[in-house]
Amino acid sequence: MKSVVMVAPKKVEIRELATPKPGKNQVLIKVAACNICTAEQRFWSGEYGESVYPMNFGHEYAGTIVELGEDVIESAYPVGSRVAVRGLDACGACYYCRHNAPNLCTHKLKKSNNVDIDGVKMMGGLSEYVLADISGVYFLSDDIDFHTAIFAEPLACVLQSVMQANIEMGSDVVVIGGGIMGMLHLMCAKLRGARVILSEMDDTRRALALELGADEVINPREVDAVQAVKDLTEGRGADTVFNTTAIPAVAKQAVDMCGYLGTVVMYSSQHPKKDIEISPSWLHSSQAKITGTVSPSIVSFEQSVNMLNKKLIDPSKLFYGAFPIEKAQEAFETAVRPDTYRCCVDFE
Repeated sequence: MKSVVMVAPKKVEIRELATPKPGKNQVLIKVAACNICTAEQRFWSGEYGESVYPMNFGHEYAGTIVELGEDVIESAYPVGSRVAVRGLDACGACYYCRHNAPNLCTHKLKKSNNVDIDGVKMMGGLSEYVLADISGVYFLSDDIDFHTAIFAEPLACVLQSVMQANIEMGSDVVVIGGGIMGMLHLMCAKLRGARVILSEMDDTRRALALELGADEVINPREVDAVQAVKDLTEGRGADTVFNTTAIPAVAKQAVDMCGYLGTVVMYSSQHPKKDIEISPSWLHSSQAKITGTVSPSIVSFEQSVNMLNKKLIDPSKLFYGAFPIEKAQEAFETAVRPDTYRCCVDFE
């Protein structure tokens, strides 16, 4: 099979690798398309050092089942079925799995498709074929486009985040950051009946936010974003704040935007990992909650696929474009540009 292999910082090659064979409770999927998400961009940029190469990544993908492994019931997983995949396995037996948090599974980094093929460390989505455990397979409706289906994973991550906040109809929600995850938070919060305020420095992204349903937009370069939120909320602050940026200073801003009884969700990992100060006295008095979120859960992935299948959310404005596998290098170079959203590699 053809595979996109990262061989050095900012360099990929197309290699011919052995097509994997499905094992017990696995299926082989012919990949149709795979997004290049932030994680892939960081690996490609060299952020994690050169010891990770050569590697194949890719986890926002969709495709078609072409072969079944041992003990897979054919009637339940028919060959030819169109599917999206949650690539993080859950062991079902660790402390977190047994407390209804499989996204925090102690063993989740040991993925069923995380293998070594011909000397290449494989995640698999950026290849013509990939293995998937049947527990992570989610079926797509016949009329869903694969370029829509590959948003199942990022949307599931956002839905897991939204679960952390009890968004009530008519409440005030602030989304900090107008990247793809910020925009998906905006769209989901609108579906929950909230008034959504988006804080974003880029003019083009603020304009898109308004197209996607934002009620108010703030340019933090021009105004004090915290004060702007308080002005819009009669001085109370927001009921929910989602921080989708990776900037520690903005994390402090997210807390300052939150009102009494509110919830702050730290969606993004922080780079660098820098602490912020929070007043215990304010936390005591406000009864506010500060929490985080990581990875899609089994439930949020199910919800995500249902929403896409039923056309309840349309991510098309967040899709920049598709590149054939032969242009994978160009796809990565385009994906890291600040003026793009999701770029994908096509395998069909």
